Amino acid sequence: MGCAPSIHVSQSGVIYCRDSDESNSPHQTTTISQGTTTVHGFFIKTDAAESLPSVLAYQSRATRTSSRREKKENSNCIEAETQTSHTSVKVTSTEVRFGPMRLIQDPFQVLLVFGKEDRQSDGFWWACDKAGYKCNIAPTPESALEHFLEKHHEIIIIDNRYTKYFDAEALCRSIRATIPGESTVILVVVPQMCNDQEETSVLPILNAGFNRRYIENSNITACYNELIQLEHGEVRSQFKLRACSSIFAALEHCQEAIEITSEDHIIQYVNPAFEHMMGYQRGELIGKELTELPKSDKNKVDLLDTINTCIKKGKEWQGIYYARRKAGDNIQQNVTVTPVIGQGGKIKHFVSIKKLCSDNNKQIYNVQSDEKYTEENSQSDPQSLRHKDRRKGSIDVRSITSKRSDAGSSHNRRHSSMARIHSMTIEAPITKVINIINTAQENSPVTVAEALDRVLEILRTTELYSPQLGTKDDDPHTSNLVGGLMTDGLKRLSGNEYIFSKTCRQIEKTETPLWTSLDGQIEEEPNLQQSRSHLTIPVVLGDMPPQVSELLADEENWDFNIFELEAVTNKRPLLYLGLKIFTQFGMCEFLNCSEMTLRSWLQVIETNYHASNSYHNSTHAADVLHATAYFLRKDRVKASLDEMDEFAALIAATVHDVDHPGRTNSFLCNAGSELAVLYNDTAVLESHHAALAFQLTAGDNKSNIFKNLERNQFRTLRQAIIDMVLATEMTKHFEHVNKFVNSINKPLTSLEETSLKSESSDGECPSSIKSAMENRLLIKRMLIKCADIANPCRSINLCIEWAGRISEEYFAQTDEEKSQGLPVVMPVFDRNTCSIPKSQISFIDYFINDMFDAWDAFANLPNLIHHLAENYKYWKALDESNYKGLRLPSDL
Repeated sequence: MGCAPSIHVSQSGVIYCRDSDESNSPHQTTTISQGTTTVHGFFIKTDAAESLPSVLAYQSRATRTSSRREKKENSNCIEAETQTSHTSVKVTSTEVRFGPMRLIQDPFQVLLVFGKEDRQSDGFWWACDKAGYKCNIAPTPESALEHFLEKHHEIIIIDNRYTKYFDAEALCRSIRATIPGESTVILVVVPQMCNDQEETSVLPILNAGFNRRYIENSNITACYNELIQLEHGEVRSQFKLRACSSIFAALEHCQEAIEITSEDHIIQYVNPAFEHMMGYQRGELIGKELTELPKSDKNKVDLLDTINTCIKKGKEWQGIYYARRKAGDNIQQNVTVTPVIGQGGKIKHFVSIKKLCSDNNKQIYNVQSDEKYTEENSQSDPQSLRHKDRRKGSIDVRSITSKRSDAGSSHNRRHSSMARIHSMTIEAPITKVINIINTAQENSPVTVAEALDRVLEILRTTELYSPQLGTKDDDPHTSNLVGGLMTDGLKRLSGNEYIFSKTCRQIEKTETPLWTSLDGQIEEEPNLQQSRSHLTIPVVLGDMPPQVSELLADEENWDFNIFELEAVTNKRPLLYLGLKIFTQFGMCEFLNCSEMTLRSWLQVIETNYHASNSYHNSTHAADVLHATAYFLRKDRVKASLDEMDEFAALIAATVHDVDHPGRTNSFLCNAGSELAVLYNDTAVLESHHAALAFQLTAGDNKSNIFKNLERNQFRTLRQAIIDMVLATEMTKHFEHVNKFVNSINKPLTSLEETSLKSESSDGECPSSIKSAMENRLLIKRMLIKCADIANPCRSINLCIEWAGRISEEYFAQTDEEKSQGLPVVMPVFDRNTCSIPKSQISFIDYFINDMFDAWDAFANLPNLIHHLAENYKYWKALDESNYKGLRLPSDL
């Protein structure tokens, strides 16, 4: 065995390793540039800063020191550049949460004060390098103080092992005497103690101003651990405390009077507005109990007890209170007292916000005509002022310099209006719920009241049904799907400007769509006017080609292959499948129209689907129609809906994506398309599909299937169709699913549990559900939603084909967004980098599983659930193989 290897780092950052006893042999030198290599049993990654110190431990201290430091000109301080200065490792800022504040902490700076550099200083040096901290070394107290005042280091490490160089305690006191030194963390290094030496007290060190003591240990890991503990302990705490200055600045300039007391009602803080209001100086109030201050005799005797009872339960109190100023006069105040929970869940502070009600001559808030009413109610019934809807109090920070003459009356009117609102009986269901919870809180234990407060906070949010995605560990595929399918897509570019085309251009087709007439001739897709006058007379149902008839014989099977029908009908599956399904359900009899009219209508609708779209074409419409018919044949669904509901569902499925441009709502909104402008960026495509369907139907009497319906019957059918088409918009996905679960699934489950022995309970729907219009709406919405995105529940070959088609459509959208400089709403759908398996897994996890579990619980669809589970396994296996494309299961 030779001597220990020597490791050197060149100026370019390349690491060389050479055995010292074979240094004259060039072939024995190992160069580590990029990637990994094995050097004497060490596995080194040159792009990983955390592995360098352990390797460089072989290097001599003199070599490390000379190769890593440069003298700072005109200064006694040695400027030390850590390893991160020479590598590609970037030290980023850290986000720190402090209550509702979000703070950004810059990379830490460490100052080493060592009169003599040795293994201990080197240990901290490499520990800083490993942690990514900037590090400086100062040999004297003078240079240390000068350098600290220049850079304001977060951590200072002072060597107290050798007293002959400098007095460590005196240096610490000098640093503490400076303004930035008040919040820095100072660590003292002390020598190791002998085994028989008694442990000494750390009080002298703490009294000198040090935060912590470090017993001499040059091990890099030990030094690193100490620094990391400091970062997440004292340094982080000091950083948060420094942020409090901004909070106090807001309090000091707030126009409302602020008073903060302890849980024992000892005054801890008052702001200048409070001093001005009450006539006291801050020094006269701090440290006093509230009971020591003079009280007004205008308050009802038990008002203070009422307030204390409320706030001691952790509840906020709002109301009118009379206070006595230092001069002896009484003033009327609008007061909000908010308890602040501290350590152990106990109340530690009370924050009082006080606003004056006074005469106009004093130019302060005036309650005018409502003052007498409020005062009388506050004296006669203090309960009426309690808890005021339990909303979280907010501090209204206004500029003191803003003293417009109308400020008082405006503020006064706002408070009077709010008082009237809180006394109103608003009959909205959510208001009733909140009022019931408020009443329940009155006599509830503190723990129950706090839980109900959280319930109220949730109920007051605008999105009650949409789950909240985390922000730290988001799956990018899920985030992109949510952003692309569940938002209006308005994305800000640099400059904070929304992309909007002044010309409101329409989305151009990438190629001229083709359509096939019934005589088999391929023609260019006609425009709307041409399609109405050049429709070829369709064949009757009995005259279908043998191949088509043979395929349609299997139409009632869930595994029906829609792509085979697409092929044999020359991309006209909707016409033939529609004829078959509508005839089976008796559509012509219900609508009182001829079969010729129905066939003409189907041809008009299919013509207005874009054959150039890889996914949103008439094949997709036919697939959704097939799924809808399949669901309508299930016993419980059939028992829940009436004849009008069934035909509305079939028609809605047929037209639900007519004239789809192959782009998402987000794209249309970002591009400023005519449709987005027309529909105000809200449910753009779904609104267009529904409107165009009726426009096309009414445009030609030959294809108007509604022409013989009575007015009321037509209006009912029309509303049902529109509601179902709009339900396919994904922004309300979770609202529809959760309402279905709570209004349909759960009541049915309860009924089944109480009637397990009832013969009629199996497969039938209770009459209460069928008779409730709202419940039937929920069932129809859930039905078409499941039919619309049932691809993951199809057989594996169909599932794979649909996944490829939708991905290609998203790829094309991403390409166009990039070429036109539009925001890319789904970045993961880049044809060069996208993982289709990952996108399918995210879609199933986030949108499909819960919805089909709920639908299966209602409609009994075991074969769909089986397909879903098998397809999920397929996508997971494909994802684990790191394959980004598509393969058949037999290829895995």
